[in-house]
Amino acid sequence: MQVVNLKAPGGLDRLELGEQPAPGEPGPGEIRVRLHASSLNFHDYLVVTGTSPTDDGRIPMSDGAGVVEAVGEGVDEFAVGDAVVSTFFPEWLDGPARHGDFVTVPGDGIDGYARESVVRPATCFTRQPQGWSHAESATLTTAGLTAWRALVGDGGLKAGDTVLVLGTGGVSIFALQFARMMGARVIATSSSEAKLEKLRELGAEHVINYREDPEWGRKVKELTGGKGVDHVVEVGGPGTLAQSIEAVRIGGHISLIGVLTGVGGEVPTAKLMAKQARLQGLIVGSRTQQQEMVRAVEANGMKPLIDREFPLGEIADAFRHQESGRHFGKICLTW
Repeated sequence: MQVVNLKAPGGLDRLELGEQPAPGEPGPGEIRVRLHASSLNFHDYLVVTGTSPTDDGRIPMSDGAGVVEAVGEGVDEFAVGDAVVSTFFPEWLDGPARHGDFVTVPGDGIDGYARESVVRPATCFTRQPQGWSHAESATLTTAGLTAWRALVGDGGLKAGDTVLVLGTGGVSIFALQFARMMGARVIATSSSEAKLEKLRELGAEHVINYREDPEWGRKVKELTGGKGVDHVVEVGGPGTLAQSIEAVRIGGHISLIGVLTGVGGEVPTAKLMAKQARLQGLIVGSRTQQQEMVRAVEANGMKPLIDREFPLGEIADAFRHQESGRHFGKICLTW
């Protein structure tokens, strides 16, 4: 079967498409999945560029979607022919968060899904949403579930709430879509006028160019009548957190899900305390939360936004496209 290997210590020129034997029959509790798609995330980018290095190389990609080819003894949740999508934390099935690292994450701590076939425990997958393509389904594992947990699982999003999303990355666009699906109002930021227009088309009620208005936290308060938003999906980290705290309402919720501007910096603690806001870090979510998300998007007819699809053998070019920042929506690999 075809497989992409990332040679240590990483780098886009260290991604090699090759061949290796296909996996055998699944054992008890396992399924064999013929994979057809993956999607790119910032976390995958850190791995393949060597920023988050692996010691001995790796098959990259945390997201994988495909069709069940065989089921092992004791598996009754899936049958041959079922369309499935992987989970980010294979051992986190339900309940509160229990992982603070990436040791068990496919494409990072263990081999991932940039290959044609895999045998894994059945609990490493959920079913895909009905009517979704493999590429569309592959966007759910990391970006989709992160946005879902931030707003719904942890944030308790409800109709009429206001949500601030930063930028146009995969999580931010999913957050916008989920917020609109749930009847919430959305304010979105970007530095690109073309992308701001696309955010309006997706349902953002207000948009802000953060380069033209660097004090965008105050602008958000103005747009909400001085109150601030109920939820902030914070992807920037130290470079944007102060403005997010300014933008959130008293008693509001900030989901810290990204560190695009760095891994450390000053936090206006007095302002956060005065706001009495909940600042919560999170990394993706559980299998049960993914199943809940799948049911929700099916019930509402939602579809993800895909910018472009690349063949598996062009994985390095796909990451270069991600690196350029020109995309709007998810970038996928299909094979």
